[in-house]
Amino acid sequence: MSAPRKPLIKVTGLRRRWLINTLCVVLPLAIVCVFAVTASFAAYYYSGMESDLRYRARTTTDFFAENMNVDYNAYYKSCVKYAQTYEDRNSIELQFINAQGRLVASSYGPWAGDAPSTEEIQEAMDMRTQRAFVGRDEHTGEHIMAVSSPMIYSNGEVIGVLRFVTGTRVMHMQIVFIALVALVFFVVFVLIIVLLTNYYIHTILVPVADITEKAQRIAAGSYGVQIQSKYRDEIGTLADTINEMSNKISQNEKVQTDFISSLSHELRTPLTAITGWSETLLTDENLDRGTRRGMEIILRESKRLTEMVLGLLEFSRIEGDRMTLNIEMADIRSEFEDTVFMYGSRLQQEGITLNYIETDDDIPEIPCDPKRLRQVFLNILDNAAKHGGDGKIIDATIRCTDIAVIITIRDYGPGIPEDEIPLVKKKFYKGSSKARGTGIGLAVCDEIVTMHDGSLDIANADGGGTQVRICLPLEQ
Repeated sequence: MSAPRKPLIKVTGLRRRWLINTLCVVLPLAIVCVFAVTASFAAYYYSGMESDLRYRARTTTDFFAENMNVDYNAYYKSCVKYAQTYEDRNSIELQFINAQGRLVASSYGPWAGDAPSTEEIQEAMDMRTQRAFVGRDEHTGEHIMAVSSPMIYSNGEVIGVLRFVTGTRVMHMQIVFIALVALVFFVVFVLIIVLLTNYYIHTILVPVADITEKAQRIAAGSYGVQIQSKYRDEIGTLADTINEMSNKISQNEKVQTDFISSLSHELRTPLTAITGWSETLLTDENLDRGTRRGMEIILRESKRLTEMVLGLLEFSRIEGDRMTLNIEMADIRSEFEDTVFMYGSRLQQEGITLNYIETDDDIPEIPCDPKRLRQVFLNILDNAAKHGGDGKIIDATIRCTDIAVIITIRDYGPGIPEDEIPLVKKKFYKGSSKARGTGIGLAVCDEIVTMHDGSLDIANADGGGTQVRICLPLEQ
């Protein structure tokens, strides 16, 4: 019987792994790029500003070098006048510092006597060359860039330093702005990469999800399911391979089912004859004790073989989707009680007590196939006798809830190993039990209950033994 179709599987694991791996590469690269762009622009701005200040200092010192032959007072006055008339004093401060490190003139005002202490001033005088400084002004706390150029008198004596100073706050703001722009750009870039990657992954994972869903249906028994192959790549090859496998399994299953069905039909006739003749011969009172015992064994084993053949026939009908239900409104309590009382007398001969626990629940008629459900009840009771017979007691009860009728059958045997519980309803599974059987009885029962939109649950009971719980809906 074909398994019900499930919604398309969401392959989230591969998608998540792919996106994480992509981000692990793209994000560090984006961060490095943001830092690189910011550092490049910062270096460009700083280099450009320093070059401008060095040029101003060089041209200005060259201008004053032509007037170094005048006396010091005249020279001082010309410095003050030049500072006062300096055109770019709003953005750049021009300072004249004497050999003692004292400020003698400034384009920002009369700061005479002040003594700037940045290290490039003394270095310029000592090394007789331009020196630059980038840092914080100790007096104002402002971030600045300064270039100091030595002023050399006609006799070769360094009489002071000409110093250009500018604040870097505006430049820092520009650098921060560029960093933010770069960050936004690369964030957008990463988002585009993620979206494109996600789309690309989607084109891969959709067929993978379809293949996975179809493979699960095949694993659940829906042999012959085909995957629509839309691709001519590795995914298409995989789909074709699974399709071929599904076809071969379907063919093998059909051959197997047909063989079982044909063999079962062929075995029924001779088994019926053996059973009938055994019962007939046992009616002869003149049989000696040994012959009678042999005939009883033949009769018992022929009946067991007949049950196995009937089970195989039911299995072949299920596998071939030939099992049908004749649904009618039936008194499920009456059907269950008749089965319990009928089977209970048989169990008494084997020394097993079958306790029917009555309830006061009002159980209405439900839509079902009573013949098939009787088959289920008998099979469950028979399993309880075979596997829990050592307990010598079987409890059976039926009750009703708002939505379903619940039938419980419990034995007091050794129970089922925990690792075998998920497997006991699978076809041909017999587990570690030494009880005789084909291993298909519970599989047939589970299929019949499922066809009634119900459920069959098997678990170990509290206090020992095995409990089977059959749930049948009041309405279908």
